[in-house]
Amino acid sequence: MATAAQKIILSPSRDIPFNKLVLSQSNVRRVKAGVSVEELAEDIARRGTLLQSLNVRPVLDARGDETDMYEVPAGGRRYQALAILVKQKRLARTAPVPCVVRDPSTSILAEDDSLAENTQRVPLHPLDQFRAFYDMRRKGMSEEEIAAAFFTTAQVVKQRLRLASVSPTLLGIYAEDGMKLEELMAFTVNPDHARQEQVWETVQTSHNRQPWYIRQLLTETTVPATDKRALFIGIETYEQAGGSVLRDLFQTDRGGWLQDPALLDRLVAEKLKTLAEEIAAEGWKWITVDTDLPYGYDQGLRALDFTLVDLNDDERAAREALREEYERIEAEYSEADELPDEIDQRLGEIETALEAFEKRPVIYDPADIARGGVFISVDRNGEPVVDRGYVRPEDETPVGVEDPDGEAEATGTEVAASGTVQRAVITIGGQSAEPEDDDEEDVIKPLPERLVTELTAHRTLALRDAVGANPQVAFTALLHKLVRDTFQRTATSGASLQASVNHVFFREQGKDLAETAYAKSVIQRHEDWKADLPADEDALWDWLAVLDDASRMALLAHCVSYGINALYERPNPYSGSGVSQSGLDRRMAEADRLARATGLDMVDVGFRPTVENYLGRVTKPRILAAVREGAGERAAQLIDHLKKGDMAKEAERLLADSGWLPEPLRLIDHDEPTTSDTSEGEAETALPAFLACEDEDEETAEDPEAEAPAMIAAE
Repeated sequence: MATAAQKIILSPSRDIPFNKLVLSQSNVRRVKAGVSVEELAEDIARRGTLLQSLNVRPVLDARGDETDMYEVPAGGRRYQALAILVKQKRLARTAPVPCVVRDPSTSILAEDDSLAENTQRVPLHPLDQFRAFYDMRRKGMSEEEIAAAFFTTAQVVKQRLRLASVSPTLLGIYAEDGMKLEELMAFTVNPDHARQEQVWETVQTSHNRQPWYIRQLLTETTVPATDKRALFIGIETYEQAGGSVLRDLFQTDRGGWLQDPALLDRLVAEKLKTLAEEIAAEGWKWITVDTDLPYGYDQGLRALDFTLVDLNDDERAAREALREEYERIEAEYSEADELPDEIDQRLGEIETALEAFEKRPVIYDPADIARGGVFISVDRNGEPVVDRGYVRPEDETPVGVEDPDGEAEATGTEVAASGTVQRAVITIGGQSAEPEDDDEEDVIKPLPERLVTELTAHRTLALRDAVGANPQVAFTALLHKLVRDTFQRTATSGASLQASVNHVFFREQGKDLAETAYAKSVIQRHEDWKADLPADEDALWDWLAVLDDASRMALLAHCVSYGINALYERPNPYSGSGVSQSGLDRRMAEADRLARATGLDMVDVGFRPTVENYLGRVTKPRILAAVREGAGERAAQLIDHLKKGDMAKEAERLLADSGWLPEPLRLIDHDEPTTSDTSEGEAETALPAFLACEDEDEETAEDPEAEAPAMIAAE
């Protein structure tokens, strides 16, 4: 007959008065860790109970008999917390304490019980803590009450509750130890569950699961609160307009991320337009506004002379008094190793006040204002920057042109004798600040002048890349230039060899130009050659002399390419600056010849018409014409009922893979009739008709005798 297995008998529990308990020397906990005893005492007082009984053993006398006292080998911190409450007279000395009483005859040591109680306890998973906080919050406890109950801060509670914004799928992965807590915290920065899961898939394949990288991916379509646009507008204004801000509760986020870039840009444009309209009242001919003006934006422009507003007697006296005070303080503390704080602060105040005197308003000649313009931008601190007083070459007073009163006439401007201030042409981000009528006439108007310039900047840079990669064409182009200079006696000046490369810079350019494949190719080629060239200029000749023929041709091609200019600019009918109409005709024809020689196709090198670089900058009839030509009549009919903004977005999608190009980027069709003849003695191809449309601005409409530029101009 099988013997029955002995049943386990658990130690009994009973209530023992507190004054019958003593702390055992067998307790293994010696080092303080976790919640303090004082905090534990407060928690016991708040709850009115012990969540876990004390583990005690009877104290034996000298003969080994039990006494009425009990020692506590496991639960010493709870005993100490109860002792604090007794000392504070918040608990009676004889209050019953729930205890588990061990049989003194057990073979299990008291130290064994104490060690097991501390080591066999499984810490609470952070996700369980979050869920507990969440349930308590849902059942009515405030974040502050939860924080007080667990002796933490409301910020920590907010952080744990924020984990509710993470996708349940990711929470499940975290629960199975599939990701770290720091990674899970990073996902709370964006509440979009679909985006969170998409980013998780991305970091799985990229082998980069750093929290900073996760945050970067989750906020890549947002704008940091430190962005100068956000500083310019102010977060409060943005939120009042309905914008939302993503915040990271787990680390410093420097103000968070603005989730609606379109709203931010609209608010920035509105504020800049208001500022521009205030400055326009001064009488300037044009005002160019952009948060980021391109490098060299004032290149080729003449800065106007000005005079500072005179100080009155009181202001002069105040300035002199400040200067004297500054000199007196400097002399008094000249021998001091360090200035007292109040003295240093006072010197700073004086410097600021003196600087304000030097930055007082300036005065321009009214005639200069009538032909000049202003640039408005935003600096990195979000402060507006107003740069007044520039004249474009085409607005300069032509030499030898007199008005009836014998004074030089300002081309393109009107300075009325009555003092009437002209209406400034304001452009924001390259587009007119005037609201565009969505119900446009069914006519295809000329392309805006700046748009043509930006498009031809793309073609110029692409040509630069194509010629730089084609030594044979570059050699032919250079030889062509040298032959013309030698046999046609064109004007030259400079070094002993009258051949040079003048770098062409893009004063007006779209924001996407620098990110194109051809721009990056040109830069990379330049950096590669720069790394090979000797640092010593005297050694350059020797280095070139021993270079192999293939490398010499490649270097020649690269250098020649930097002189390529296929840019449109408004022809200047007067000598002295700018390009003439015949010169512009020649430039475009030669650019076309280079494109054919190198096989350049703007579609093949990556140009695609987008809302930013073309479709959002032209009229609805032009958008429809583009879609009709690139994607067919049916596609055009699908969008002809849309408002312009939506039409441009849909057109971008329809034209993405169509191979359609704006007219300035196409090769010239030599069979197409043109509107300008070639210059005398030249066999160059004239401009196509689309580049010779008459300007449709107000001045031309009002003055039928005004000379219309041969290229499209409508800014």
